[in-house]
Amino acid sequence: MIIKKTTGIPSSEITDRNLYLNRRQFIKAAAAIVTAVAVPGGFIRGADTGRKLIINKRGEFAEGEKVTSASKATNYNNFYEFSTDKDDVTERSKRFRTRPWTISAEGYINKPKAYSIDGLIKLFPLEERIYRFRCVEGWSMVIPWVGFPFSDFVKRCEPASKAKFVEFTTLKDRNQMPGQNRDILEWPYVEGLRLDEALNPLTLLAAGMYGEILPNQNGAPLRLVVPWKYGFKYIKSIVRIRFVEQMPVSSWMKANPVEYGFYANVNPEVDHPRWSQARETRIGEFKKRKTLMFNGYGKEVAHLYKDMDLAKYF
Repeated sequence: MIIKKTTGIPSSEITDRNLYLNRRQFIKAAAAIVTAVAVPGGFIRGADTGRKLIINKRGEFAEGEKVTSASKATNYNNFYEFSTDKDDVTERSKRFRTRPWTISAEGYINKPKAYSIDGLIKLFPLEERIYRFRCVEGWSMVIPWVGFPFSDFVKRCEPASKAKFVEFTTLKDRNQMPGQNRDILEWPYVEGLRLDEALNPLTLLAAGMYGEILPNQNGAPLRLVVPWKYGFKYIKSIVRIRFVEQMPVSSWMKANPVEYGFYANVNPEVDHPRWSQARETRIGEFKKRKTLMFNGYGKEVAHLYKDMDLAKYF
């Protein structure tokens, strides 16, 4: 090996001998002070590597059902802000910027605040939860979401007595979200939950899936997950969470109230006006299966709707 002598390098740029000999400690220390790492599609905490998220707890909420492959779950998406073609969303959202990003907590709460997405994620230990996902169109998946219980966020906000519902709003940016240039819905996208639904232990704010940060096409950087409801309830790319007294009028309710109700509970006994909801097709399978009441989460959520006519309040 030929070693060339280097000249003209300032002494200030030469690594100290003792530091070189302790380079492992140096590397470890350097990693600890990194505050954010740039990756395609967003940033993650310095303690993470690549697109991976630090998961503190894992839970199985799908009775051992086979998890849908990540390639299918991240390439077959309803996200009308980008496209009405499920196979086209990934391409159209690849340049979507999710940093910097702010989520504001507003309304009838004692602690209103604007959170950066990275600051919000650091506040709560992240959990992986494997949930069934059911779309109103008749297809379904099993997805390992990564996030934190929405109830933890609610408690931090300290809702006032007037807070009866929670309203969520998606980003409105016609330059980044080409689908918003079409009048498919009234933009920005709005969804809502009753406060007791929001506080249910199953309700999740997801910042990732499959152990990694959320891809743009799946609702980066933050989306709602309510596993006993149909997929249009899972509002994506959230910028505002507002605690209100009156029931919010969600986007699909406003567009077509006959077909899309506020509750959106998975109920195989109530047909969509244009098709039956009794059966579903799991992505990756070539057969239909029976749809479960509340998507299989009746034990955890049925009490929320006691004495309610679920055909009327759909």
